Amino acid sequence: MMELWRWLWSGTAGEGDAPLPDGRPRAADEAGPEQLLPPAQEASLADSAEGPGHEDKLSVCNKLCYAIGGAPYQAASSAIAFFLQIYLLDVAQITPFHASLVLFFGKACGALADPVAGFLISKSKQTKIGRLMPWLLGCTPFTVLSYFFLWYLPPFKTGRVMWYSAFYCLFQVLSILYLVPYCALTMFLSTDQKDRDSATAYRIMVEVLGTLVGAAVHGQIVASAHTFDHCSQNATEDFLESSDPHQDHSDHLDVDHGRNVYMIAAMVIGGTYLVCTTVLFFGVKEKDDPYALSSDKKVPFFKGLILTMKYGPYMKFTASFLLISTAVQLEQSNFVLFCIQTASLQSHFQNLVLTILVSAVLSVPFWQWFLLHFGKKEAACGISWMIPLVLMLVTIPSLTVAYMAASASGLSIAASLLLPWSMLPDVVDRYRLQNPRSTGHETIFYSSYIFFTKISAGIGLGISASSLELVGYKSGACRQPDNVVTMLKILLGGVPSGLIALGLFILLFYPIDKKSQKETTYALEMLRQSNSNMQKLNKTEGNTLV
Repeated sequence: MMELWRWLWSGTAGEGDAPLPDGRPRAADEAGPEQLLPPAQEASLADSAEGPGHEDKLSVCNKLCYAIGGAPYQAASSAIAFFLQIYLLDVAQITPFHASLVLFFGKACGALADPVAGFLISKSKQTKIGRLMPWLLGCTPFTVLSYFFLWYLPPFKTGRVMWYSAFYCLFQVLSILYLVPYCALTMFLSTDQKDRDSATAYRIMVEVLGTLVGAAVHGQIVASAHTFDHCSQNATEDFLESSDPHQDHSDHLDVDHGRNVYMIAAMVIGGTYLVCTTVLFFGVKEKDDPYALSSDKKVPFFKGLILTMKYGPYMKFTASFLLISTAVQLEQSNFVLFCIQTASLQSHFQNLVLTILVSAVLSVPFWQWFLLHFGKKEAACGISWMIPLVLMLVTIPSLTVAYMAASASGLSIAASLLLPWSMLPDVVDRYRLQNPRSTGHETIFYSSYIFFTKISAGIGLGISASSLELVGYKSGACRQPDNVVTMLKILLGGVPSGLIALGLFILLFYPIDKKSQKETTYALEMLRQSNSNMQKLNKTEGNTLV
């Protein structure tokens, strides 16, 4: 494990990338019987690493500052994923159906904001601090405010659904205006694919760490709001017998205590936005598109959107990971409810959430090493590791099995977070190569991918919460009917397992593998050098004419 962390820190692949006797870098697969590129091309590519792009290499500090910029969004999203549903049900005390509307409308607003954000950002002009950085700085303070009010319990009851819907939608929209330029910034950090992959690994590691901190801090602060120590058996039975959804159930929950601890957690996590965005701004320099020819014009947004929707590798990639990401969000959303209402683990749920995220953080270097040495498609098999143990958990809901399932889930979640953001630049690079005069499409790829994953997650979470309404979930109850217990088992085990299996099946048809990406990297490097030489030649001819 220490070797993996040292590799991640250095941004290299370890001993397998040691130089050859003649000074050339060793190719990724050169130890094997066949080379991916002819020797002449490989030597040319090796020489280019010492050429114009060498000075653009990212330092460890640059990579860390870039990675830190993604931490607050992940911390906030982690807290929302694990705790928003149970907060709406047990603290805000709205019905499961209304909670499903809040979750769906929030995700839908975020999804609809994706193409709008992509359109606006693609029209942005270059400034002294870049084309993407102004968006990151501008929306941060408003994102903090919307996140705080999302966890604020208003004094009125009749309008709470509108309150939470409005602020969840606002938070999602502002988060997209931050996330799309932040993700697209990957393409403008460096021209070196290994450099970008290393920066992505740093980013995912810090984002998973942000997810860990967000869920851990939030969970530890609010855990006391869900212990139900004050519930009596008679009160619980009376509550379950009541069918009036508007009945005041405050006698069964300490709503004031829940409101206070959730607001404290919101202030702590909201503050990370201001700190991390400042680090990103001072630690990262946004570069121009290194592949754009001087005569190129940007593709109109909607025309570019149609072109990306017709691009086969992108559609296979998106279809696969929208199913996988929906499965992961379903597990996160229902895990705490399952622990409290089904497995009687209300005293352990915050530690189980912590176990999931610690496992995810520790496994990121392993997955980065694995995808580098064996390929990104091959690394996707790790997403399925959580399926057998989660199914065992819903069958045998014991504490030991819960910790085993939490550890396996962390491994799978890390793979599901790292792989799409590592594979999407490969798709963009291949599209660049096949459409060399198309520029400004990076934000279109990223925004449309986020759109699809968010809309699918919104539908999945909405159906999940509505399913609890159908089987008789009672907001604020200390115990739930047997039908609710059964439904939670299905939502935690059966549905995510099926979605992951279908997503991995679609990924089998994804055409970009390790060899083809090596060839794409070489071709783009030649294009970049050709463009650089052409610009120098034009400049020389212009000086001669003068």
